[in-house]
Amino acid sequence: MDKRLLAILVCPANKTPLHYDSSKQELISLSAGLAYPIRDGIPILLVNEARTLSLEEAEAYRKQSQVTE
Repeated sequence: MDKRLLAILVCPANKTPLHYDSSKQELISLSAGLAYPIRDGIPILLVNEARTLSLEEAEAYRKQSQVTE
């Protein structure tokens, strides 16, 4: 994922920053608890296409984002 693109993309549900998960090819919105898919290199930023993060996933992403900040 291009870092410049990631810097301008926001969650369509609440306009907060997104985090890139390269292993799952998803953009993660911690505040909305959603994971948006990336298909063929194109982020699909539609709420109805996003999957809901489990509590465990959300907590793991939160811990990971604290380490990288």
